[in-house]
Amino acid sequence: MPHVEFLYRLCRDEADRRGAKQLELRRRRACFDSRKSLEDFDFAFNPKLPKAKLVDLATCHFIELQENVLLIGPTGVGKSHVAQALGERTCRAGYSVLYTSAHRMLASLRAARADQTLDRQMLRFTAPDLLVVDDLGLRPLEHDEPIDLYEAVRQRYERGSMVLTSNRALEEWYPLFQDELMASAAMDRLLHHAHLVVMEGHSYRNPPGVTRAGLESGT
Repeated sequence: MPHVEFLYRLCRDEADRRGAKQLELRRRRACFDSRKSLEDFDFAFNPKLPKAKLVDLATCHFIELQENVLLIGPTGVGKSHVAQALGERTCRAGYSVLYTSAHRMLASLRAARADQTLDRQMLRFTAPDLLVVDDLGLRPLEHDEPIDLYEAVRQRYERGSMVLTSNRALEEWYPLFQDELMASAAMDRLLHHAHLVVMEGHSYRNPPGVTRAGLESGT
């Protein structure tokens, strides 16, 4: 093998090795619940899902533009899967990602208020290029949680992207903030640069035709 080609292959192998190591590090830091991808998502199960839109979002162009993605739909249609899959694609593209449930994020911020580390903890949610917040609005917000959610949205506005999933329709997000002015300010920022994706169809956890009696009897 010519010396130049040998050197090229050696450098290429080292670059690939370092790239794979950095990708795995970004995946670990993202704290995904599980490894999900669009490649293993069953679009055929729910033909109504906007496949073309989701595939386009997977190019991660919305990350470059600091835009948000709002995934709305009933339980079981694959919102969490898609959210984590978009996070996985973002990791592959070389960006930093953090995945969390809304409850986990707000609980950690509430605890940080108690021990005077709120600014440091808030930075954990505002620093990544992409913040994925799952199950927003699954339960009512309490105490200072509406303020903390607003602050996370405000500090990320036009500085980083967010992917949010919710079972609630968009108009039901406003009451979560428990204050009309704060709700208006937060939603205005969320929607200013946002892709709204409504996901409808059957639940992957409870396919049509599978009844509770059938499950109990093993049929």
